[in-house]
Amino acid sequence: MASWNPDYEISISDSEDEEDSLKTSYTGREALIFVVDANLLSEDPSRLRDALNLIRSAFLSGLLFNDKDVMGLVFANTDQNPEPFEPNCLEGIEMPDNCAVFLPVRQLTKAIVDHYLRFLETVMENFVQTYGLAKNGNETNFSYLLRLCLDLVRKCYYAVDNTTIVYLTDKEQPHPTNSNSYAQALQKAVDLKDQDVDFKLIPMVDEFNYDSFYKEFLSLVRDEDMESFVPVAAEKIREMLADRKLKQSFARRSLGHFKFHLGPDLALSAQYFNYFQKNKKPRKVLVQRIDNAIVNRKRRNTVRKIDSETQELGEPREINITNAWYEIRLGDHSLRLTYEQVNRVRNLHPTGMMLLGFQSKDELAKIIYCKPCNFMYPDDRHILGSKRLFRALWERCRVRDKVAICLFMSKRRSMPRYVALVPVSREDATERSYYSLLANDGFKIVYLPFTTYVRRVDFKDWNSVENQATDEGVAICEKLVRKLRLKYNPSLLSDPELDHLQTKLLALAFDQKFETEGSQYFPDPESQDAVIADLLPEFEEIFGVDEETAKKRGASTSAGTNPKTKVPKVIVEDLNKKDYVVQMINNKSLDSCTKQQLLQILEEHFDKKMAKNLKKQDLLDCIYGLNE
Repeated sequence: MASWNPDYEISISDSEDEEDSLKTSYTGREALIFVVDANLLSEDPSRLRDALNLIRSAFLSGLLFNDKDVMGLVFANTDQNPEPFEPNCLEGIEMPDNCAVFLPVRQLTKAIVDHYLRFLETVMENFVQTYGLAKNGNETNFSYLLRLCLDLVRKCYYAVDNTTIVYLTDKEQPHPTNSNSYAQALQKAVDLKDQDVDFKLIPMVDEFNYDSFYKEFLSLVRDEDMESFVPVAAEKIREMLADRKLKQSFARRSLGHFKFHLGPDLALSAQYFNYFQKNKKPRKVLVQRIDNAIVNRKRRNTVRKIDSETQELGEPREINITNAWYEIRLGDHSLRLTYEQVNRVRNLHPTGMMLLGFQSKDELAKIIYCKPCNFMYPDDRHILGSKRLFRALWERCRVRDKVAICLFMSKRRSMPRYVALVPVSREDATERSYYSLLANDGFKIVYLPFTTYVRRVDFKDWNSVENQATDEGVAICEKLVRKLRLKYNPSLLSDPELDHLQTKLLALAFDQKFETEGSQYFPDPESQDAVIADLLPEFEEIFGVDEETAKKRGASTSAGTNPKTKVPKVIVEDLNKKDYVVQMINNKSLDSCTKQQLLQILEEHFDKKMAKNLKKQDLLDCIYGLNE
């Protein structure tokens, strides 16, 4: 589904078009084709290495999380065309000149990613020999290259909803301005728009001029006016791709559809989504010890009938979970509730959003954020005219600086939440910031806290006389905090537990060491010490120098000491001998016996049958007492 843009969408005064065809739903599979320009090697070899490392991050991310997505890799402007990973994958495809397919569009597997990682080990030494660089005047025809990418998607054996071509280059235009290839490339941009194919340009240089070709090309692909084209900083685009957060379309990340009720007999259709995709851990499975085969588990529900006369259980019979029930005993009577009745009580409120009123936007600053925000946009697939009504509400909220307070129930059997709809726009985002790549026109859903969410902290014990500091001490600590402060950026923060798990999985799968993502972002302790070096003397003068606690002395291994010898393990056959057991009792060495062995000693040699729920120390006391 195309995104909603108030600048180019229908206006409020437009007539209703009842013949708009409703878009089909998405199943969620996406094709991502990386096209690397071989000319990256000509001026600066590090550009090609950086581009391949970006693709490496995308491949590892696809293998760990997006197992349904398909990916491919093509090299452009090459002199040779070696065989791809699958030699027979190009049957029926017309290959353009001066390009090579490294990986056809396939679902990522361990073998594919392992093949790419081994390729990276020697690519800088063998790339010219294996692929070569196209000579001047023999560059790849850009329109033929895009046609090759579309042909590879058609032969990927999967039904793909979204197709994205990611082009990594440092050349500002692929062909001269007045050439036939230049006109063919612009015509191919219109074909990409008609086929709903997205095109991402990743410049591998910081200073990149879009005006020569790509400004017009990208405007045609996105069906936008050239005057409204705003280039994104190349450094930010590379950061997002390396950070495994390549921006996806609205339909790809949609969390669900709901109806927004504005009043009696007045509603619009909308959808909402997350700003970032959640990092989900791999699903836990049971495997066989011998061959690592996955154990399939199946749950069955069985019931037994109690005989009223004998109180015995009858033969079990299997039932469907929908035919099960809850039973509550009230004295001599029993109350039985079926699953249908319980679900009817749970679904008292219909799913959707209901408008309660409006509030000034300034009041929202006092609200405590208790849940990550979502984004909301209109959808004409279910209720025609939703975009027009949504735009009217969005414009009025922006003009009057208001937020809409609503009751939101996202799905069935969930808790209704109070939310605030905050109007946001692309114009509000700071240029060249991380959030400018995610800013869109619509409503941001801010979840409001309940009264029980607000904590009542008692500061009497915490703010005692012993914990008070002087004004000079507070001032120096504030200076230290300012010195060590970091600018918040979501790309700098990674889940350490999930990062550690991914590193272990990749190291186990590919038998090589992988560095954790979190260790390369934060500054090292040496650089932090250098930042606060001028404040440390004043800090130590006020608070004093911390004394290091004395470490415990380790056990001495000199010849003069008598270290405790290890107790030998008990032989099971010797416990059947009465003399051996008596000797162990006299030596007080029964601690090495297990609880089961102590029960055996009491039963065989002392004719005492003890309860199995007794503790081990109680059994030892009993044996020592009987021997006396």
